[in-house]
Amino acid sequence: MGYREIKRQVIDCLKKGCVSHEQRNDIDVKNLLAIGQVSLEEVAEIIGRSRGTDYSFSPHHSDASVTVHIVKTMQAGQSWYVKWYFVEPNSVFISVHH
Repeated sequence: MGYREIKRQVIDCLKKGCVSHEQRNDIDVKNLLAIGQVSLEEVAEIIGRSRGTDYSFSPHHSDASVTVHIVKTMQAGQSWYVKWYFVEPNSVFISVHH
């Protein structure tokens, strides 16, 4: 699956509200979506404006069979870091911060 399809899938999840969050330390700093500091629409816009060169992926640290998707991009003069994986039908967000 290429980045265009991954981007389409995560934006679809965001628009439908099919989103959950991975529990972690420092969630108040590392996942602004989970604490309501950014909206689903804002995250969809950040990811939607990203390019393939902003994207990378890696295996999840606790389950190598799960692919973690990472976007590092600039939006409105801020550097954004967004990290998630898919567990059908949801996108599970690990990090959303600038």
